[in-house]
Amino acid sequence: MNKPEFDDIFMELAVNLAKKSHCIKRHVGAVLTKDTRIISIGYNGPPAGTHNCDDEFPEDGCPRDSKGGCSLAIHAEQNAILYAVKNKATVEGSTLYVTLSPCLACARIIYTAGIDKVIYLNSYAEHKKIANDEGVDFLRKFGITVEKYQGQIEHVTDLI
Repeated sequence: MNKPEFDDIFMELAVNLAKKSHCIKRHVGAVLTKDTRIISIGYNGPPAGTHNCDDEFPEDGCPRDSKGGCSLAIHAEQNAILYAVKNKATVEGSTLYVTLSPCLACARIIYTAGIDKVIYLNSYAEHKKIANDEGVDFLRKFGITVEKYQGQIEHVTDLI
């Protein structure tokens, strides 16, 4: 039996976590790790204790903000970082696996949190039909290692 690489395990988990999202527009999952151990997980959606967008706005999703983004959603990587910090976990020096490359706002949070490496599955720029991955560019500019996932995911289904 071939043993999977940790990158494959963590990205597969991120893909499966994305399935928990209540977002109508896009499902995103994230896994925050350090030294081959999971620190925290997250997926995109409204803050805990509010409502789920797929219940409250099943047709079109939540209202858009002034920049066209979800007015209620916390991004998957933000959720993973916030949960880790809330539970007093040290995120400095960690690796973040995420199913969609970070947007610029998330990239700033990732950098500030002291995360060393980001591995992403799909391009935010391609999803948004914009010229480049601003978040990836920002992270690389300031010395954070960012890689597009190149491994094998064997036990998951397609993302929305």
